[in-house]
Amino acid sequence: MIYYLSQLFVNEIGTLNVLKYITFRSGGAIFTSLLLSILLGEKAIAWIKTIQYGGQPIRADGPESHLAKTGTPTMGGIFILFTISISVFLWADLKNYYIWISLFILYSYGALGFYDDYLKVKLKNSKGVPGKIKLLWQFTTGAIAAIAVCIVAEPAQAYHLAIPFMKNTSINLGLFYIVFSSIVITGTSNAVNLTDGLDGLASGPITLVTICLALICYLSGNSIFANYLHINYIPHAGELCVLCGCVIGATLGFLWYNAQPAQIFMGDVGSLSLGGFIGVTSVIAQHEIVLIILGGLFVIEALSVIIQVLSFRIRGKRVFKMAPIHHHYEKLGWSENKVVIRFWIIAIMFAILGLSTLKLR
Repeated sequence: MIYYLSQLFVNEIGTLNVLKYITFRSGGAIFTSLLLSILLGEKAIAWIKTIQYGGQPIRADGPESHLAKTGTPTMGGIFILFTISISVFLWADLKNYYIWISLFILYSYGALGFYDDYLKVKLKNSKGVPGKIKLLWQFTTGAIAAIAVCIVAEPAQAYHLAIPFMKNTSINLGLFYIVFSSIVITGTSNAVNLTDGLDGLASGPITLVTICLALICYLSGNSIFANYLHINYIPHAGELCVLCGCVIGATLGFLWYNAQPAQIFMGDVGSLSLGGFIGVTSVIAQHEIVLIILGGLFVIEALSVIIQVLSFRIRGKRVFKMAPIHHHYEKLGWSENKVVIRFWIIAIMFAILGLSTLKLR
């Protein structure tokens, strides 16, 4: 809204011309969603408590310290999506197709997460939506988003997978690109969901990865920077910086209340939607492979679960004391705060490595 109003009155008020700059509006988006989150957080938590039945159920086989979390409200992702929605409405160019594709994933995965959280809270168990139904929803909506990206993209870039470390190199995957992109979006969503197991653990890495993707989108959407760095120039992708700003501010604002001891949990409505957003943003920016490095912590968390399940089915033995891996270290005696801080440090290292690939061409 602010963006469009500025276009109407820019001739009368010259200073409004600053709103045409993506960097300025991205900063405004961060500030708006962060401020809204902090100011409305207490009321949002109180409201969420009224629509729940005792908070998220705690796993009986989990670390004993988690039993103290019983009764803590979940579904904090509702609040995150609300602040993102307000901020993007104020600052983004809503004529940009990439904004709507990203919002489609954000809201569709958020709806799935909301239903999953609702079943967990109502039925007092930690299973929620059956896995097959969850994956079907994620793959289907992910495929829809991938098709939309290919339609909007330049003909020479549609259905192409960019190869990092090589100048202007990509592979035409044809229709398999739709499947690949859907796997990226779904996999990232579930990896973030698995990471969200301790107070503040997911919020920090989500913010870090989103900051990196915002920079990549800005560079990819600018022909001068894209040519200089030898990455694909993607017209109009720079506008995603504004939406990334909304997510950054909202996630930081949520962390204000999610830091240990958490007053509220993100829930699947938050982790699935934010993970899906990270995935689809990497697809739009054509940095799907680089996302594996940027989100290295999420990859580790997901791999720990896969390794644990396969090992138990094949060997009848567990590799970790408990999966995802952050619970393994809790079982070893690490305090929750120590696990979170150290995992944040690992996430920072992966983010730096991921950004360094921009110059390795």
